[in-house]
Amino acid sequence: MFRTGLASLLAIVAFASPVLAQSIPPGPRIPITAVTQPLPTQPQFVRVDQRILRDGLRERSGGRIEVTLASHAERNLAGNEIVRLVRAGQAEIGAGTLSTLSGDVPILDGVDLSGLAPDIALARRIADAMTPVANRDLERFGVRIMAMYPFPAQVLFCRAPFTSLSDLRGRRIRTFGNSLVDFYTALGAQPTSIGFPEVYSALERGVVDCAITGSGSGVAARWPEVSTHISDLPVSWAVAAYIVNLNWFNRLEPPVRALIETAFREVSDAQWELGAAATRDGIDCAIGNRDACRIHTLAARPMTEVKASDADKAETRRIFEQVVLPGFVRRCGARCGEIYNQTIAPLSGVRFGG
Repeated sequence: MFRTGLASLLAIVAFASPVLAQSIPPGPRIPITAVTQPLPTQPQFVRVDQRILRDGLRERSGGRIEVTLASHAERNLAGNEIVRLVRAGQAEIGAGTLSTLSGDVPILDGVDLSGLAPDIALARRIADAMTPVANRDLERFGVRIMAMYPFPAQVLFCRAPFTSLSDLRGRRIRTFGNSLVDFYTALGAQPTSIGFPEVYSALERGVVDCAITGSGSGVAARWPEVSTHISDLPVSWAVAAYIVNLNWFNRLEPPVRALIETAFREVSDAQWELGAAATRDGIDCAIGNRDACRIHTLAARPMTEVKASDADKAETRRIFEQVVLPGFVRRCGARCGEIYNQTIAPLSGVRFGG
């Protein structure tokens, strides 16, 4: 799936222009400020946002739409400000991971709970189903989700060997977000909160034994230099969303709105294809598989891949059902449990409350 995903991604990017070849009437210039990915070097930013949102919209609008695109790092943002930034009109378009944005809108955390989606196809079905539900809450803030998308599978990097989830008992693991804390606590590990830029040195000094992030993100941050083993078990997908300022969007001419909506459908497809391709690519680059390493940089010191067993997959589902899901509902409230059962349970096969 990951190999064909890369081919599909390249096809989508290559043919984005004809799909977006949608004329709009002549008129005044439409400036748009967009603040999207955490770093300007990420494939999600370079391969998708720059090509479709920035360059594609300018070309398809005959130059009327001018998107000024920046990453969180370039604006000195942590990511949790995106909803407020867009709501205030400081940016017309913003993007951030749902676990980060859930501080403002708690239901968002339910889209990407640890252990919820063992594969990216299910993750997308859940994200698509939850988009209109999440928008009912977000529109009270004056913003709306235009598209959800994933990062590579969130997997574990460890500085010492392990062969199964049971080996993680007692280890200090860098996590982020409430459901990851619940997940690794249930395994008997010790979750530790460390900012992403500090993880390299924390692994190097032994402050933590393991850390979780996207497979490609860890490779890009040079974690293979300070860790030896990488898991192929997707614990979550760091699902994110593009949001727009609703008042601004509704004031646009209908043909302009239609063009932007078309662009976001293309962005969504490209980002989901990239999430699939970059997941396996990150692992291949980490383990030194030169022929399959096409998106990220080949690790100078190859890691060992730890393949998840059927027992590990079953344990992941058990922890999700018995620990992670109840923890989410406890934090978010009874309404969130009802929404989960109505919208996500038919897809996941796991109901809250049995």
